[in-house]
Amino acid sequence: MDTELSTAMGLAPDLAAGKAAYEKLCAECHGRDGWGSTGGEYPQIAGQHRSVIIKQLADIRAGNRDNPKMFPIVEESQIGGPQAISDIAAYVSTLPMDSFPAAGDGDNLPRAREIYEQMCARCHGANGEGDPDLHYPLIQGQHYAYLLRQLRWIRDGQRRNANPQMVATIHQLEESELQMLADYVSRLEPPAEKLSDR
Repeated sequence: MDTELSTAMGLAPDLAAGKAAYEKLCAECHGRDGWGSTGGEYPQIAGQHRSVIIKQLADIRAGNRDNPKMFPIVEESQIGGPQAISDIAAYVSTLPMDSFPAAGDGDNLPRAREIYEQMCARCHGANGEGDPDLHYPLIQGQHYAYLLRQLRWIRDGQRRNANPQMVATIHQLEESELQMLADYVSRLEPPAEKLSDR
């Protein structure tokens, strides 16, 4: 495990500091509520596992995940050290999720469910809840366009920090199957306690 990642994971987070840093550095793109954009340019990060957010920030900072927009922001001179990463990740994980994320066209959802259950659920969970201990992200309720872009990037080698097992799995799927899979996942509803009442 990356040293910065393991350090940030072990630190007790300060939610107030995380909120202040998030509003200063992250809200402009991800939104004050962490809901991202329905067009998929920015993901919904509200409610994401703290461990997953820490890993992604550390990966971008270490150059293991290409993200030109975020790289300048996650530099230590901007965001701070492992403590700041821990703080921001903890704050984001407490944000209630958007109850109405953008979905696809709804075609072939039964087939998409089969694909998900056969190829995705063992890591991401039966309802897309992920696994914080293994850094597997919560994907339920994510915007369709963002999910589809990430699936394509993993397939095409543009997401360099992707799990090799996931890369191999995605290579077994046709483009049309990626589209229906992203649509299905975007419709997986988070538990009520994670959702905004707006």
